Amino acid sequence: MKIRKGDRVRVLTGKDRGKEGVVMRVLPAENKVIVEGVNVAKKHQKARSATSQGGIIDKDMPLPVPNVAVLSPSDGKPTRIGYKVLDDGSKIRICRRTGAEI
Repeated sequence: MKIRKGDRVRVLTGKDRGKEGVVMRVLPAENKVIVEGVNVAKKHQKARSATSQGGIIDKDMPLPVPNVAVLSPSDGKPTRIGYKVLDDGSKIRICRRTGAEI
């Protein structure tokens, strides 16, 4: 999976198309990501103890990875991600459009 926690992404399809956010969590087994402030659902929360309060909370739900694209660090446009192996043997992620390091 080429998307990692902390990447800035834009939603390409669905009800939240065009929204941008930061990846909070990656679920590689399900091929999904959770993006902050995108695909928010209302959840009824029961009070668990005397201190925690119940009520309706907003919960960020997972999005399929193909529905989001990483934003290029140089110009902020959606891009695909590639890999490049450096001379010392380390592997880095690069922007396919501009060639900049991510």
